[in-house]
Formats: sequence, structure tokens, C-alpha cells
Amino acid sequence: MRRRDFLSASVSAVAAAALPRSITAAEPDKRAMAKPSEIKLGHEYRSLDDDYLKSLVNYSVLNVGGPPTIADKSRLYATVDELESTRDICKKNGLIYDLVTPPFLASSYIDTEKHPAIMLAQSPERDRDIEAFNTYIKNCAAAGIPAIKYNMSILGVLRSGREPGRGDSTYAYWDLAKTPPSKLPNPRPPLTRAGHVDADMFWERITYFLDRTVPVANEYKVRMACHPQDPGVPPEGYEGVDRVLGTVDGLKRFISIQESPYHGLNFCQGTVSEMLENPGEEIFDVIRYFGSRNKIFNVHFRNIRGHRNLFAEVYPDEGSVDFVKAIQVYKEVGYSHSLMPDHPQMSPNDPGGEKSFIFDFGYIRALIQSVNETPHLGGA
Repeated sequence: MRRRDFLSASVSAVAAAALPRSITAAEPDKRAMAKPSEIKLGHEYRSLDDDYLKSLVNYSVLNVGGPPTIADKSRLYATVDELESTRDICKKNGLIYDLVTPPFLASSYIDTEKHPAIMLAQSPERDRDIEAFNTYIKNCAAAGIPAIKYNMSILGVLRSGREPGRGDSTYAYWDLAKTPPSKLPNPRPPLTRAGHVDADMFWERITYFLDRTVPVANEYKVRMACHPQDPGVPPEGYEGVDRVLGTVDGLKRFISIQESPYHGLNFCQGTVSEMLENPGEEIFDVIRYFGSRNKIFNVHFRNIRGHRNLFAEVYPDEGSVDFVKAIQVYKEVGYSHSLMPDHPQMSPNDPGGEKSFIFDFGYIRALIQSVNETPHLGGA
């Protein structure tokens, strides 16, 4: 057995031993479950270094996403040559590059965002930035890259801090009741430079963007995958902002703004779980809703312990959501893209979370193998 194969099998075997033994599913589609799925193990790379990319292959990662190298840092899109170069680096190391992230419209805090015009509704600057996004779409099509991931964020990712986790690890957590804006780990002003942004204002900005980009995605057949807002906040807002993409109803409205097979979600299961009062029961029907409509273009396969307004980001095998049941639902709805780990746990010996990701890779790979090799589980 080759060393690479041995490592991949070993990680999968270790992760399989941690899988829950009780496997139940809510009436899966028997015909869908009987067929092998096309679900892949993916990752958003942290480097384009050859050794790093090869290490991902060691752990059975097949598909990757991330930012290409853009020579001109002032340019908001990659050229076709730059995209092809990134694609070829990944291919040389045994990986498929199929999800691009642009250098703007990230999960960023608007006060530190270098290109905020779209989310601030600043004209004519937002039209310039939307044109750059459309150029990105066109160049992805020319380079053969099928999807682009983006965010529509003003507040960035909100967390209260870190708490002790398994072993010597720590988990990021959110407790709305104890975290008014002035109590965030790095205290911020009561309002961002966006000021008060109510639901109507936020929807106008989203619609303005989609009306000008989705037709281009349709023409060039590139999927636009929007990440939900993490976490949701009450309708009255937080730091003056109503996060309309922080609820399931908001995501349903979002996908209906433009009827297109190229307009959908980077479905962050962790973030969506954070929207729910009982994620352990509710998440599966949410996956079914968006998955059955082919609106899930990529999955961040992350678990939480808790519920809306009070949760911690935990290892995949110890959270409120049964991942065995979740992957059965993804297979049931015919999901065929990547499951990617997200937001790793930290420890003193793993400050960047890379070892946490290795555990995630093995765990997810074992789930994929299990759901394909034992299609009767949970259904017969």
C-alpha cells in the first residue's frame, strides 16, 4: 500500500471509530439512498505551497477552494491567467480547484473592509465593484472554475470569546445575552460606519447586487454561492444592523430574488444551526428545503453545541447535530459538491487549528464512505 493511501485510510479509520453508533434518519428517499453519492471531501486552502497542498491529498481531500494569487493588489478580480495558474498548481498536487473567493465581499467587519461600497450602498463606487465581480465571473468561466463564494456582511463574524473544550482545546462561543456590542473581545463602537441598517435597507442592497450579477452568472454558467450571516441577531438588530441573512426565512427570501440555477448558497451548516432554537431536530428539514431546490453549492460542515443566541463551535462528533443523519440527508437530496470543515478548534499545541482540521478530514471522509457503502442505514 502506498504511504499516501495508508495515511488516508488510517485517518478515515480513526474517525470512523468516533462516529455515533445509533443511526436514525427521518424517512429518507430509499431510491436516493441506494445510489452512491457524488459528495466530495473539500477544503478552503490556507496556502498554495506544494507541500501544504500535497498534505491535503494525504488526508483524502479532493476539491479545494480559496483565493487565487492576484499580482495587482488593487485589482478586485483575478485575470484568466491568474485563475488558470492557481488551478494548475492545485492540479499538479492532485487537487481540483472549483471554488473561488474574491478579495472583497468577505465575512468582514465593515469598519475595516477596504472595499465596502456594495454593502454601504455607495454609488457610483458600488457599480464599479459590481462590475469587478462580474469580471470575476466571466474569468472563472474562461478558466473552467464553476463557482464563486461571497458574503454580504456588515458586522463580520460575531463571537463572545473562547471557552474550554475537549482536552486542552478551546471553542469559540457566542452568548448574545452577555455580549452587547461594548463587551465584544475587541470592543467596537455602538454603530459601524454603516449606521442604522434596517431590514428594508439591507434587502435593497442585496437586491441591487443580485439584479446586476445573477444575469451574468446565468450567461457564463458560474454558480454564485452566498454564505449566510454568522450569527443571526434579533430583528431589532445588533450594532444598528438587522442581519436579514441570519434566519432561515431570510435565506428562503434570498434565493427567490432571482430565479436561477446559478444563484444559491454556500450552505454553512454551522451558521444555519446557529439560527435555530433546536438545531438537532430542525437542521435536517432545512437541508432538505434548500437541497431539494438545488440551492446548496458548497457546504461548510461544522457543528455547534447549543442553539440560536447561545452556542459554542465544537468538534463534529460532539455537537447538537448528528452528522451521520446530516450526511444521509445530503445524499437523499442529491447533493453532489463538497463538504468542507470550517472554524477549527484551537489548542496550545495547535494554535492555527491544523490538527483539528486533520481530525475533521478523517471524520468527514469516513462519513462519506459509510453513507455510500451502507445505503440501508437509517432507511431499511
